[in-house]
Amino acid sequence: MKFGYITAATGLLAIEKAQLREVGDYFDSFKEIDGQRLSSDQTDYPNPLFYFLITGGTENTILQILSNRSKILPGEPVYLIAHPGNNSLPACLEVLARLNQDGIPGKIFYLKNSDDAEGLRQIKNAQQDLEVLHALKKTRIGIVGTASDWLVASKPEDEVVKRVWGPEIVHIDLNELKKKMQTIKPESLLQYKSSLVKEAVEIREPSQTDIDEVVRVYIGLKQLVKELELESITVRCFDLVSEMKTTGCFGLAQLMDDGIVAGCEGDLNSTIGMLWAKKLVGKTPWMANPAQLDEQNNRLWLAHCTVPRSIVKTYSLRSHFESGLGVGIQGTFAYQPITLLRIGGKDLKKLWLAEGNIIQAGFEENLCRTQIEIELISGGSVKDLLQAPLGNHLVMVSGHHLEKFKSWREMMIL
Repeated sequence: MKFGYITAATGLLAIEKAQLREVGDYFDSFKEIDGQRLSSDQTDYPNPLFYFLITGGTENTILQILSNRSKILPGEPVYLIAHPGNNSLPACLEVLARLNQDGIPGKIFYLKNSDDAEGLRQIKNAQQDLEVLHALKKTRIGIVGTASDWLVASKPEDEVVKRVWGPEIVHIDLNELKKKMQTIKPESLLQYKSSLVKEAVEIREPSQTDIDEVVRVYIGLKQLVKELELESITVRCFDLVSEMKTTGCFGLAQLMDDGIVAGCEGDLNSTIGMLWAKKLVGKTPWMANPAQLDEQNNRLWLAHCTVPRSIVKTYSLRSHFESGLGVGIQGTFAYQPITLLRIGGKDLKKLWLAEGNIIQAGFEENLCRTQIEIELISGGSVKDLLQAPLGNHLVMVSGHHLEKFKSWREMMIL
């Protein structure tokens, strides 16, 4: 994706041409990293936008441009670019100081010269961060039913989600899913059923009817996603268990493998966390319960009855742990570095982050089916979870990304 940049220079005609000649090499460098020069009235540009202050004396000009931009994309942090000459840096310092006084986040990218590889890399990274913010603001998350009754700390207001993180919440009655499922023909199940069964290393409790029904749930959910133009969905899945004697475990896992972020139990906090992780680091996330904790060794066990099949080495088909019904997925993860996160608080601005490593897989019969032990090595600790938890689900993504998540959160969430 391209990014745009608007330039500002003094209006003194006697030196204007000399100024533009001096910064012409910067324009060439921006072009090489997909930068597109825009006029000052193109504040409706849909992609990330930067502001290149070529000279001093441009402070009020930039503030007016920023005011116009904020009417189109409120809450966007301001990224200023400075170079060594013509009082460019002093102008950027003055503008950012004013923005900070007004509670507007921003940052200055100081380029030592037009070939400043590190400075240009930082601009490109910032562009990607802004792309994530823009993408979240365009996202529609469907919630089928409501949050499960036990999620007493994970029921954010729609307005809070929209204002703080950007997505629009679309409410869907569970009966809409039931209607979809009733119209699905048996032959439509074969493709997905074949893959699910063929690739499993074991099928223990589920019957063929159980497998048919969970595939039916998946197809129904996918139809809702398409018709309502959703990028993400979360489901009050225990109502499927109690009312229809089936589970959403496969449906949600397969949606994740399709690239559609899907959360369990109507948990919007975790669904937003997974959506953020997927967009920011490009990895398929997993949400799970912290089932057991070891404060002394800073370790914890995560467990859940669903997991995207693409992120585990092998999987078995089991029953859903709590009910003994339907199909649960018991996946085995590779031992690997991971990052854990949880967003929460009444205003959704609190964040718990930790890096760690998967050190063991589990197969206990008294926990949800997919189980892993994680040793935390940096960031948040197990003690934090015992003293100030943000909820009963955590989001996991492969790789160590603590600083990337942290820096994005500090800049983008006001």
